[in-house]
Amino acid sequence: MINSIKKVQSLGQSIWYDNIRRSMLASGELQRLVDNGIMGVTSNPTIFEKAIAGSQDYDDALRELIKQGLSPEEIFEILAIDDIRSAADILQPVYQQTGGKDGFVSLEVSPTLAHDLHRTIEEAVRLFTTLERPNVMIKVPATEEGIQAFETLTAGGVNINVTLIFSISQYQEVARAYISGLNKRFKSRQPIDNIASVASFFVSRIDTAVDSQIENIGNETLLGKIAIANAKVAYARFGEIFNGEGWQRLAESGAKAQRPLWASTGTKNPAYSDTLYVDTLIGKNTVNTVPPATLQAFEDHGQVEPTLNTGLEEAESNLEQLKALGIDLDSITQKLLDDGVGSFAKSYTDLILSIEDKQNRLKKDNQDVSY
Repeated sequence: MINSIKKVQSLGQSIWYDNIRRSMLASGELQRLVDNGIMGVTSNPTIFEKAIAGSQDYDDALRELIKQGLSPEEIFEILAIDDIRSAADILQPVYQQTGGKDGFVSLEVSPTLAHDLHRTIEEAVRLFTTLERPNVMIKVPATEEGIQAFETLTAGGVNINVTLIFSISQYQEVARAYISGLNKRFKSRQPIDNIASVASFFVSRIDTAVDSQIENIGNETLLGKIAIANAKVAYARFGEIFNGEGWQRLAESGAKAQRPLWASTGTKNPAYSDTLYVDTLIGKNTVNTVPPATLQAFEDHGQVEPTLNTGLEEAESNLEQLKALGIDLDSITQKLLDDGVGSFAKSYTDLILSIEDKQNRLKKDNQDVSY
């Protein structure tokens, strides 16, 4: 029997796992997931906060690093880099078997740099160089500065996962920045066949934000439909951009299209199917990064059919109806971007504070023992 993950793969979509922690690397859990068809891993500051501050997985390593007198930021980076490298090594066979299309693991540039163009570029290059793995992607947010940094980093040969994309216009900017970066690299006679990138388009958060406004108006026909409509129209734009003349010359030189990656695919509203944002977004040349509970649900009762290429007219109509109701999706998606950057920054800050707290407690324990 072919499982659901591999069935999706046969339809041209890769399922990645939206989670990482040390115990899943050491126990063989990630290897089992890869054997089951998982083709990549994504992380973010919130995932690392839960893993490091919310478990005992890292306590022994933390004690050793704290003894070395390192700063909390340095400690976090060492822990994260160790995990990302380990995951990349487990995924290396996937990377090789797919010709560098899959097998990636992502690490985010500090979210505190979301609006700092130059430092984002510097940190992304530093992290990519430090990790020393070809199947690593550095995550940068799709802020104005982040998209500019992405273009420069692509031209410089860094694999990038552009995250926190919520709007179709934002997605188009990201796709064009990728092509522009590859063109710059091509013109400077640098190889472009070894570059990979994904555009992380967030889904469920849009329904959460839009549904409340729809309910306030009293029109419930669009409830639970806008996030999927938004993603389907973005996917149509992907098809247009990466089949146009501007792309073909690069493709002939070995360039890989930047695949849309559906992110935030865990269902937030209990009234909706727990596999809604997986079942409805299956299509060629895409990735869906799935959190643990959603993956388990999809393996149990997910529906595997090519759904992304269907219902485009309905999706466009739904977006038009939303506009006719006076709901401004652009302002909603801009707020979601701002909130997303803020949420990741808070998770990062909370993580650093938790490491500081462990530092202080360890110092106190040592002083008590000495006394």
